[in-house]
Amino acid sequence: MFTTLIGTADLAARLGDASVVIVDVRHDLAQPDGWGMTQFRLGHIPGARFAHLDRDLSAAKSGRNGRHPLPDPAACAAVFGRLGIDATKQVVAYDQGNGVYAARLWWMLHFSGHNAVAVLDGGFAQWTREERPVSTAVPAVAATTFAPHHVDSKVDAKAVASSLAAGSMLLVDARARERFRGDVEPLDPVAGHIPGAINRPFTDNLEADGRFKSAAALATEWRALTAGRGPASIVHYCGSGVTACHNLLAMHHAGLSGASLYPGSWSEWCSDPGRPVARGDA
Repeated sequence: MFTTLIGTADLAARLGDASVVIVDVRHDLAQPDGWGMTQFRLGHIPGARFAHLDRDLSAAKSGRNGRHPLPDPAACAAVFGRLGIDATKQVVAYDQGNGVYAARLWWMLHFSGHNAVAVLDGGFAQWTREERPVSTAVPAVAATTFAPHHVDSKVDAKAVASSLAAGSMLLVDARARERFRGDVEPLDPVAGHIPGAINRPFTDNLEADGRFKSAAALATEWRALTAGRGPASIVHYCGSGVTACHNLLAMHHAGLSGASLYPGSWSEWCSDPGRPVARGDA
């Protein structure tokens, strides 16, 4: 069973295996409506089916719940069932390269109690660099029933706010450093970060080729960053609850499981002018 990452060779050896469900979650925030599906139709890993970040892996936006709200458990289960995922399936998620969108599906399945899910290390970019097979055929998917069992943790804005004075949570922001500092903000109406948070851009989990660093290297880096705090006190966030999942995946791969996600993230936090905002490196 693969529970964090899977390499291209291991996936290639399992093509055509009915117990493996491959999900293509390629996405572009600048072209959210059609880019991913267009790329899927142009070519994908044989047998893959497509899941859209906004339509399948997010709930409706209210203007106060972030840019990619987490669907409720029943909605998640319905999507997974439509994708052909049940308790017997090994799921492999991939995106265009670095795993940032695939990690969202990875976390949602783990949150729902399905551990047999892994992100393709290096994604479609690595797959095609190695000249592995690509198909334009859209597979017929037999829908099934997915039964969720909640095991992973998430927190809401109220819990984050109540933790600020006590320091009971270590908030880790996965956005780029300039966004964390509040120097720029290309997506949300307010720049900055949640007070007390530290910054770990998700790209720090990767080697130059877009594949993840080794589990040992990630463990060393994450332990140094969090100053030995246990994963149970760590809460990850980002702009909208997507790239934060990459940090959760990196910690899990490093053997540091048990951290939580704040799904609403900065886009939800900053939608309420009454919530505090910090800027700069501290």
